[in-house]
Amino acid sequence: MSKAVIDGSSYVLAHTPNILKAGGTTQTEARKNGRQDYLDKLDNYLRDFEECRRYAPNQAYIGGILPEELEEIETPWYEQDNLLTGEQGGRFSSRGEIMPEDEFYALMQAVDVFDLVLLAENFCRKIESKIEDHPVLKNMDFEPESSGLAEIEELIEDGRAEPLRWQGELIGCVKEAHGEDKNLSAHVMLENIAAKASGVLAMKHLAAGGLDLDGIDYVIECSEEACGDMNQRGGGNFAKAIAEKAGCMNASGSDVRGFCAAPAHALMQAAALVEADIYDRVAVVAGGAVAKLGMNGEAHLEEDMPVLEDTLGGFAFSVSSDDGESPVLRTDITGRHTVGRGSSPQAVISALVTDALDRADLSLTDVDKYSVEMQNPEVTEPAGAGNVPESNYKMIAALGVKRGDLEKQEMMNFVDEHGMPGFAPTQGHIPSGVPFIGPAAEMMEKGELERALIIGKGSLFLGRITNQFDGISFLLERNSGEIDDDGGPEAGGEIDKEEIKNIIAQSMRDIGERLRQESE
Repeated sequence: MSKAVIDGSSYVLAHTPNILKAGGTTQTEARKNGRQDYLDKLDNYLRDFEECRRYAPNQAYIGGILPEELEEIETPWYEQDNLLTGEQGGRFSSRGEIMPEDEFYALMQAVDVFDLVLLAENFCRKIESKIEDHPVLKNMDFEPESSGLAEIEELIEDGRAEPLRWQGELIGCVKEAHGEDKNLSAHVMLENIAAKASGVLAMKHLAAGGLDLDGIDYVIECSEEACGDMNQRGGGNFAKAIAEKAGCMNASGSDVRGFCAAPAHALMQAAALVEADIYDRVAVVAGGAVAKLGMNGEAHLEEDMPVLEDTLGGFAFSVSSDDGESPVLRTDITGRHTVGRGSSPQAVISALVTDALDRADLSLTDVDKYSVEMQNPEVTEPAGAGNVPESNYKMIAALGVKRGDLEKQEMMNFVDEHGMPGFAPTQGHIPSGVPFIGPAAEMMEKGELERALIIGKGSLFLGRITNQFDGISFLLERNSGEIDDDGGPEAGGEIDKEEIKNIIAQSMRDIGERLRQESE
């Protein structure tokens, strides 16, 4: 059995301040509940694309800088955007990009197969040249289809469509897919098409890193969205929908749902499929969550700071058999939060961290970096949620003291050495452990990192059908270069059937000779 490796990763952001206003739950609830004062001020606190592009945590997410480089930048980071210019503050990185909203609208129409995304004629003319120049959009073989502005306005006025705006103007809409099914309402279709589009963008950037999408056998999608109609809410399948538009023509696929923990679950399942030799290559992908745009917007306005939750996140990973180079996903060193474990913070960390390491006789300090819930603290602290990654690292350190892995006075050193600043958008599944996989691979290639523990945690009680917590973790390890195939054929090679027959025949002759000698 060959070990599974993660041999490719991509991370994308779409800057979507207008979708934030149209679809973010904080904003929709403000309209419903008459909090017009917040909505009237909102425009003054939304960033333009250049501010979003140069924002240091965004660059850390897409791979423009390493997370540890954030420690060298003065906080608050949102006031230091001028520090990241040139290659460090670029729109594109080796692992992905930050896409402006007008191009994302075009991408939404490109992935729409039911003519639900309508774009006005003037906007289509303006966007055509950008599509021709974009490394992803130009290869999708589509031209924007224009609609009359009067038709768009009528659909919105009748409540049958969600508006799409750009630079203060109405430029399109997303229509409802069914007049009476709220699971196919315009609002839900906006969420689902945006998730699909950001997932396709991530898959395309995975291919830009050198991966042949035709070589993907199976796709697992693990966002927090769910598509279906009134007869099967959440029936899916985002995975196959993304595979189709990304160009994975030889792939099948399905969705995995587990709130924030879903990406870690999906990667473990992908590794199992590869190690079991069911598929040669499995892709794990997720798009962003429209509902969580501007989720903490009111708290940000109270602090007189920009609304930082203005991007849809996306990521994609390729999992394949051991190539002797890529980071190994150790399926034998995993942590899992079981039903009977309890949901106290100590119980969760014990299940996900120390249980996993104990199986391999590793101490807490044997792991170089822990990737936990990597939310950007500049987003969460104003809302009263604190610095989430730092809280997790302190909890791990405290557990280390209790176990005897650390002395009490070493706790903060452990946090500094084995943790990192939070840098990911607060979109549930997006920050949960997996944002560090790309940087970890880069550091392992340079010999700067040996092991990282990827930790996904989820709040199942949000669905109101259980009070259970959830979590799963796995060790990501630098590849030794020695392909372990348990004595089988060389990884990637084919079984020589004639050679196997000769070995069996020789073994039978040896057994016969031993029996003859014993009888004499």
